[in-house]
Amino acid sequence: MTSIFSDDQPRRADRLRLPVMSLREVVMFPRSIVPLFVGREASIKAIENAVSTYDKKIFLVAQRAPETEKPQADDLFRMGTVSKILQMLRLPDGTIKVLFEGLYRAEWDEDGLEGFEDDFPTARVSRMAEDDGEGSEAEALVRTAHEAMEHYGRINKKLAPETILAINAQTAPGRLADAIMPHLKVDYIKKQEILEQLAPVKRLEEAFALLQGEIEISSIEKKIKSRVKQQMEKNQREYYLNEQLKAIHKEMGRDEDPLAEVAEFEQRLQEKDMPQEAREKALRELKKMKHTPPSSAEYTVVRNYVEWILDLPWNTLQDVTIDVTKAKEILDADHYGLDKPKERILEYLAVQSLVEKMKGPILCLVGPPGVGKTSLAKSIARSMDREFVRLSLGGVRDEAEIRGHRRTYVGALPGKIIQSLKRVKFNNPVFCLDEVDKMSTDFRGDPSSALLEVLDPEQNYAFGDHYLDLDYDLSKIFFITTANSLHSIPLPLQDRMEIIRIPGYLETEKQAIAENFLLPKKIAENGLKPGNISVSSEAVLEIIRRYTREAGVRNVEREISSLCRKVARKLVEGHDREAKFPIDGENVQQYLGVPKFRYGEMEEAPQVGVSTGLAYTELGGEMLMVETALMPGAGKVEITGKLGDVMQESARAALSYIRSRSANFGLKPDFHKEIDIHIHVPEGAIPKDGPSAGITLATAMVSALLNMPVRNDLAMTGEITLRGRVLPIGGLREKLLAAHRAQIKKVLIPEENAKDLKEVPEAILNGLEIVQVKHMDEVLAQAILCEGPDKLFCGRGAGVAPLAASLLKEEYQGQTRH
Repeated sequence: MTSIFSDDQPRRADRLRLPVMSLREVVMFPRSIVPLFVGREASIKAIENAVSTYDKKIFLVAQRAPETEKPQADDLFRMGTVSKILQMLRLPDGTIKVLFEGLYRAEWDEDGLEGFEDDFPTARVSRMAEDDGEGSEAEALVRTAHEAMEHYGRINKKLAPETILAINAQTAPGRLADAIMPHLKVDYIKKQEILEQLAPVKRLEEAFALLQGEIEISSIEKKIKSRVKQQMEKNQREYYLNEQLKAIHKEMGRDEDPLAEVAEFEQRLQEKDMPQEAREKALRELKKMKHTPPSSAEYTVVRNYVEWILDLPWNTLQDVTIDVTKAKEILDADHYGLDKPKERILEYLAVQSLVEKMKGPILCLVGPPGVGKTSLAKSIARSMDREFVRLSLGGVRDEAEIRGHRRTYVGALPGKIIQSLKRVKFNNPVFCLDEVDKMSTDFRGDPSSALLEVLDPEQNYAFGDHYLDLDYDLSKIFFITTANSLHSIPLPLQDRMEIIRIPGYLETEKQAIAENFLLPKKIAENGLKPGNISVSSEAVLEIIRRYTREAGVRNVEREISSLCRKVARKLVEGHDREAKFPIDGENVQQYLGVPKFRYGEMEEAPQVGVSTGLAYTELGGEMLMVETALMPGAGKVEITGKLGDVMQESARAALSYIRSRSANFGLKPDFHKEIDIHIHVPEGAIPKDGPSAGITLATAMVSALLNMPVRNDLAMTGEITLRGRVLPIGGLREKLLAAHRAQIKKVLIPEENAKDLKEVPEAILNGLEIVQVKHMDEVLAQAILCEGPDKLFCGRGAGVAPLAASLLKEEYQGQTRH
């Protein structure tokens, strides 16, 4: 430390040997009175010796590190304060309370330090000489310090007014600084620096700077305390009022407290994992809910809305365990066949096991009723360990069923999709939208258009529900839709889905399903034991052929259930629960009655004017018989059988083709003016339509006009142009399945459909002769029974039916036709 004295000035005076007492985080200043509690043994002995031997004088010096228990010479500051013990009081716990009065600054000499190893240390100390510090600058500084001290006294209520007066009574800069420092809450290091500052004016400047800092800190503390006090008073007031409100509700017989309900919602909102936008929306609604009377209608609306937001699984995802092998086993165990849908599902699972995130696919399972579309969706959910949700869209005609109602309407609710997610409590289930082709449209909107956003992987991450008025993420949901046919699904909606066709089952597949799945299931459902009933393969095949006519197995299941019920009745009536009832192909009629259907629809013999077509309906493939009759008339064409516009146009196109080729068939150019043609498709109660009956209609008309029979073991499908070109068709697999079921031997298909044969099972192709045709002439050559093309085209004949013979050209009459 730099001294303010020159070398020729006396720097030290009053050298004394005194007991040394080290202080922890305390600095003693001259002319100050400080009470201290002393507990260290060395310090107590130093005080006792000071009282008994050194005229109550003791040297107080701060130690550099407060945590040092037994300080040595290096652990002490050089400068301290020679103090006098004014009062000493021993306490019951062994400590003593001592009142010290600081006398003057002093510095211990290194050569005079003794007793650190004994009971207490002593040191030779030298008094530090000081001047009073005079001048105008010192006087100005003193006045400023007096004002600051008065300000500090007003802020710090712990300082008594007498203390402030005593401090301000000091006019010497050095003495004033020493009087100020003990009352400042500053670090002991800073106080030690002030103690060691011997220049009075400089010491007061540094003390004044510390005083100003304390004033500022005290002002801030006062503001904080005031603010905290106000908040506490507000909280106490709110608590008191809330308690009063609870008492009022209780007195009025209201069990629930609205504010408690709001508090519960706020707690749930803090714990809920949801997007920030939804959280902020809920907070705004809760704030509105607090200030709304519970009796008002708006309170109920806001409460329901907040509850919906809290109940939805925004970011709650179910843990999914992906095991492709296990999934394949589950799909194979639950469903027989359906190889293509299973393959697509396994591909999705394999990809999802390789990547962390993948948008949920949108699959559309299209097939006739009873082929297992919905149950396949359930198996997919089970194979993925996900929750399964099913929503039937059949008959839905209100857009609000999908998008929800606006909250302005009474009884408004979110859409069915959001409602289903609330029930399932996870945001990544397998979601089955059943009967997507059965939606309707009316004045309330088009629900199929609302589904465009739901089923679009590029948009459904921000699905907008009218009720929530928030974006909801549907991208993690595995959507599966089902439909019986595609023609009633709008093309934009089809474009958003991956179409997977599920055709009807073959007889062999139905038989396997009935024996391995349906029969054990129905035996258990009807309370039978496996030994009570045995159904042979012949009986199952008889049920499939003569008691059902469908693409799926739903009616097969009903017939098997009927068998089990009848056996159950016999068991109960016979009082023998262990009886056995074998059922085979011969006695199945005893249980199920007369067969409902004739096995196959093939004609018993070739007929004139009768051709067999193949159609694709919602039930799968069907046989389509076309009959044509000629009558004398004036060119009228009658079309019956409840045919749609497309089939009626096909019939007119077929007639125009025949008229354009009349010379090739040996017909008069104006043959159509002499007759009426009646085209009929049996089962008139069933609507029929579709672009695949053109060649069937043309064949039936040519057969009637030429009086030549059509092969009864042949079926055909294809559309016709005016030039006789055969156009491709759809549903080839289902149509070939119907032909196989009816024991047809030969099928004519358009040449352009040859590529579709790859998707037809070998079991069907092995029993059919497939002939590819591209022109109507080829169709007639295969279908019409005659000796050859030369007899069919421009052949002469005799013995023709009178009406047909009248249509032939004169030069061809008299020739033989077969």
